[in-house]
Amino acid sequence: MSDKDAGKGKEGAAEKGYRTPGLRGAQTSTLFRAVNPELFIKPNKPVMAFGLVTITLCVAYLGYMHAMKENDQQLYEAVDSQGERYMRRKTSKWD
Repeated sequence: MSDKDAGKGKEGAAEKGYRTPGLRGAQTSTLFRAVNPELFIKPNKPVMAFGLVTITLCVAYLGYMHAMKENDQQLYEAVDSQGERYMRRKTSKWD
């Protein structure tokens, strides 16, 4: 076998059997594609940006609500008989 024949075999196989990488070129069922659409759909950048901003705002809102809850616990700074300061929760005479 000469070098020319070996080169032709490689090129022919590469052109003939070339498939796209990933799952887009794989043989899959319709059910698999319906259950896992993110594997086959091209990424949509505006939708990703919107989702990222939305999740960031949700996490920021949860952090804000947590901070407001801590501030709303009706704590005050008390001083004991030795002059040390500490935080104490306001209590009612009814408790």
